[in-house]
Amino acid sequence: MGVDLSDIIPHTQRQLSDFSGKTMAIDAYNTLYQFLATIRQPDGTPLMDREGRITSHLSGLLYRTASIIESGIRPVYVFDGKPPAEKKDTIKARSAIRQKAWEEWQMAKEAGDMEKAKSKAQQSSRLTKDMAGEAKQLLMHMGVPYVQAPSEGEAQACHMALKGDVWAAASQDFDSLLFGTPFLVRNLTITGRRKLPRKNVYVDVAPEEIQLEAVLKELGVSREQLVDMAILVGTDFNPGVKGIGPKKSLKLLKEYGTLEKVIEEKEIEVEGYQETREIFLDHKVTDEYELEWAFPSTDNIKSFLCEGRGFSETRVSSALKRMEKGAGKRSQQSLDSWF
Repeated sequence: MGVDLSDIIPHTQRQLSDFSGKTMAIDAYNTLYQFLATIRQPDGTPLMDREGRITSHLSGLLYRTASIIESGIRPVYVFDGKPPAEKKDTIKARSAIRQKAWEEWQMAKEAGDMEKAKSKAQQSSRLTKDMAGEAKQLLMHMGVPYVQAPSEGEAQACHMALKGDVWAAASQDFDSLLFGTPFLVRNLTITGRRKLPRKNVYVDVAPEEIQLEAVLKELGVSREQLVDMAILVGTDFNPGVKGIGPKKSLKLLKEYGTLEKVIEEKEIEVEGYQETREIFLDHKVTDEYELEWAFPSTDNIKSFLCEGRGFSETRVSSALKRMEKGAGKRSQQSLDSWF
C-alpha cells in the first residue's frame, strides 16, 4: 500500500485523453492486485476459466490496457523483483490480513451476506508467480513492453522517469514521489464509476497528476525531507512513530530540518530510519531494458485468451480494435510507425 500522504499532497484531476502522446511506466504488481480485487462476481469469487484458474488479472490487463492505448498513451509495465529485507514484516502482515479476510469471506458467504462477502474477498487477493508470468505472456502478445525490476518495481519505474525514458510513473502509491519520479499518475488503471465498499454510493474515479516539484514547493521541503516525513509516518520498510501522521511529520521537519534533529529534540526512537532512507534515495535498479512496441498478435491473443482461458472472442476482438484506434491517435502516420 505504501505510505499514506494523501492529506498533504496536491494533485490535479485529469482525463485519460490529457495524457495522449505520453509514455508511462505502470507499477505492474500494484495494478494486477487492483484487478484481482475488483474484478469479481457478486459473492466475491474471482473470474475463472473452466479449469478453475483465476483470470481476473488477465481480464483487467487486456481491457484496461486497451483503454489506455485507445487514449493515445504508451504503457510500459514494470514488475517487482526480490523485495528488500526491510519489507519482510510488511509482507508477513499483509499475508496474515489476506488469510483472515479469506476466512471471513467464507463465513459471510455461508451467512448469505453477499455484500460483506465481496468486500472480504477483495481483501484476500493473492498474486502468484504464475499469474505474473501469465500477465507477461499476454503483454508480449499485445506488443506492450514490460521491464523486470531487480527489486521494487515502483523504484524501477521512477528511475525510468528520471532518465526520461518515460514521462511518468503510474501507481496508486505515493512512494513513487519518494523514489523521485518527476510525475506520478494515480488512478490510471481504475478510472471510471466505482461503488464505495458496503455503501450504496457510487463515485467517479478520475486520473490524478502529481508533479514532484510542485509538491516540494507547496510543502516547503526537499525530496530528502519528504522521505524523512514518510519515515516518521511509517512505510512498507519501517513502522514509523505512533501518533505522527503526515501533517505532524511536515511540521516537525520544517521546524527541525532533519530527521536526526527531530529524533534528538523529541527524544523519540525511529526504527530502521537509515536503511529506509537509503531504500528511497539509492534503490537497486537496472538500465538493462529496451522499450519497443510491436503490433499486437491477434492470433496469439485469441489463442491464449479465447481458446486457452474461455474469453469471449467478440469482446477480445473489440479490445484489439480499440488498441488500433488509439494507435491512430498517437500518430498521424501509419499504424506500423506507432508500434
